[in-house]
Amino acid sequence: MGQGSMIGYEITEKMCQISYYNDQQSEPETLEVDSDNYQIPLLVGRLRDTWAYGKEAKRLVTIKEGFVVTRLLERSLAGEKIDCGEETYDAVELLSKFIQLSLQQFPEISGIVFSVPELTEELAQMLRGIAVRMGVEKQHIFIQDYKESFCNYLFYQPKELWQYDAALFCCDRNEIKAFMLRRLKPGLGGGKTTFVTVDEVASAHMKELAAVYPVLNEDKAKEADARFCKFIQSVFEKRIVSSVFLTGEGFENNWYPKSLRVLCNGRRAFIGNNLYSKGACYTAFRKMYMHIENPVYLSASKLTDQITVNMRVNGQEMWYPIVSWGAQWYECNNQWEVLVEDLDSIELHVESLVQGSLRNEVISLEKFPKRAEYSMRLQIETLLLDEKTCKITVRDVGFGEFFLPTDFHAEKIIHLGGNDGKFGSLS
Repeated sequence: MGQGSMIGYEITEKMCQISYYNDQQSEPETLEVDSDNYQIPLLVGRLRDTWAYGKEAKRLVTIKEGFVVTRLLERSLAGEKIDCGEETYDAVELLSKFIQLSLQQFPEISGIVFSVPELTEELAQMLRGIAVRMGVEKQHIFIQDYKESFCNYLFYQPKELWQYDAALFCCDRNEIKAFMLRRLKPGLGGGKTTFVTVDEVASAHMKELAAVYPVLNEDKAKEADARFCKFIQSVFEKRIVSSVFLTGEGFENNWYPKSLRVLCNGRRAFIGNNLYSKGACYTAFRKMYMHIENPVYLSASKLTDQITVNMRVNGQEMWYPIVSWGAQWYECNNQWEVLVEDLDSIELHVESLVQGSLRNEVISLEKFPKRAEYSMRLQIETLLLDEKTCKITVRDVGFGEFFLPTDFHAEKIIHLGGNDGKFGSLS
C-alpha cells in the first residue's frame, strides 16, 4: 500500500470539505479555508487559461470576469453539457476539475471516502469514476451517507460516548433533524461483532429560526430556544442518551442557551461542522487497515449477508470476508490473489444476519492443473449482479516465470438472503 494520503471528502450541492489522516497525531485533521472555516464553495471557473475553484471562483463572480459554473453536482448527475465561452464541457468534467483542484495539495491519495447527505447508486458511481480517473485504486474508493459518517466518527471516540444511544442534531436555517445511533440486538452474527444503526427519529420545520439569521433578534430567539427545548425532550423521552452532537450552520448563532443546558444534563455535548468529513476519513483508515471490521454499521440498504473464505492473512489464519455485511452491494466487486496449498476445492461460508443462518458453498478446482504446494496462484473475483446475487470466479493466474497463466477458471453463483424489508427484525 502506497504512502499516500487518506482523505475524507464531504460534498453537497453548495460546498465540499476535506479531512485528511494526520499520521503524527493518528487522527483526522480538516483543511482550513479561512480561520475556523472548513467549507470550500462548490464553484469552478476559468479566467483566460487559468482555472479557479471555491473562493477564487467566487471572486470571479464578484468582479464579473471569466466564467463560473454553479450547481455542479446536480448538473453532473443530469448529464448536462455546459457552454463556457468558446468551449463546451460535460458538467461531470467540471465537477472532476473542481475535485482535482481542491485536492491538489495531496499529490498521492491511497484511499478516499466521499460523504454525501443522501446516497444513491448513480451518485456513488459518478464519484467513484472521478476518483479512478485521479489515479486512486478502485478498491480504495468508498461513498457513504452522513449517517454512516457519524457512525464511523463515533467508533473512534471514547467508548462511553456511545455506550447507550448517541444523538445527532442537524440544523440548517429552517429545519432541525434528529438522528439516533443505537446498537442492534446482541448475539447477531455469532456475537463476535457489534452491529449498530442510525435512525432519523424526528424533524421539525421551525419558522422561529428565521429570526436568528443573519442578525439575532433576542425575543424571537427565545421562542426558537423554547421550541428546540420541547423538541429535544420529545426526542430523548424514554431513551438513555450518552452523548449529543450538534452540526450544521443553524447552530452557529448562539440562540439556544436553555436547550444547551437540557442537552448537557448528565451527558456530553459537542458542536462542530467537520463531523462528516472526519467520519469519512476514519472510514478510509478502517477500510485500509482492518481486515475484519468491528463494529459494523447497518442500514436498510446495506448487505446483511457475508461471504468468507479460509485464508492466512499476515500470518494469521482467519475466515476472511470477500463480501462483507455492512457494504453496499455495488461496492463489493473486488479481486484477490491467493497462493493455495494442495486443494481440490475452495470452501465458502455464507452467513445471513436476517435469516440467522450459516451455510457452506464449495467451488471445485478438480479441473485445474496440479502443482506443488504454494506454487498455485489463483485470482478470486467477486461480482455482485444485484443485492441478492453474487458471482464468484476463480482463475489460474500462473506463478511468475515458472508457470504461465492458463485458461482454467471456475464460476459459482451464490444467492444471498437480502433483508427483504426485514431490517427491523435485527433491532
